[in-house]
Amino acid sequence: MQSKIGGRLTPAFLFSSEIFNFWKKELEKLQFKHGILTVGITGGIGSGKTTVCKIFEELGATVLYADDIAKKLMEEDEKLKKEIEKLFGPNAYIEGKLNRKFISDVIFSDKEKRKALESVVHPVVVKEIIKKFKEISKGKSEDFVIVEAALIFESGFDKELDYVVVVDADEELKVKRIMERDNCTREEVIKRMKAQMSQSKKRSLADIVIQNDGDIETLRERVKFLYSLFQKISKSSGMG
Repeated sequence: MQSKIGGRLTPAFLFSSEIFNFWKKELEKLQFKHGILTVGITGGIGSGKTTVCKIFEELGATVLYADDIAKKLMEEDEKLKKEIEKLFGPNAYIEGKLNRKFISDVIFSDKEKRKALESVVHPVVVKEIIKKFKEISKGKSEDFVIVEAALIFESGFDKELDYVVVVDADEELKVKRIMERDNCTREEVIKRMKAQMSQSKKRSLADIVIQNDGDIETLRERVKFLYSLFQKISKSSGMG
């Protein structure tokens, strides 16, 4: 998307009123990839991407959670289950249910296993999400659809989306949030962070960046701005 608008939006410009006229003119030319405006929300652990998505839902947006879709497919798609059992052995499932703790422990300590799992799961998940895009588009009742996914850039899924929003926060704040949320040590959080693409890299690839270092009301106002923006983009392109 960056090539269409001549570079991503900086945070300072993002929350100014000038953006509406700027985007309206530029985006009249835009052809949505799946018949409806699709927006990915991503960010590192502790950044607050799920909170951003929950606010979008409160405002009335449809949000698809890639992690929930992946969990469902990993337990219901027989072909995928066989691939996972090949990678992780008989301990991958307990009475037909994914052994999440076992899988998590393996992939956070074994980079190759993590990549192998991603290579079999991501294509199936992307296919399912695109199917849902088509279904939502046919309904013609939504202006846009949001997808929350941790690995949008890593999996190449950004190429299937019209825009990607990266949620970011100060690193120490992210560490504190995860330690409190997951009741884990600082060392465990740092290890998980190192297993992900750096946040600076994600920021460089983003169309829009939301900084989430403040209180919930500040974040809510920024999400409300984006909600209005995406509605205007959709309508200016004749899709709303």
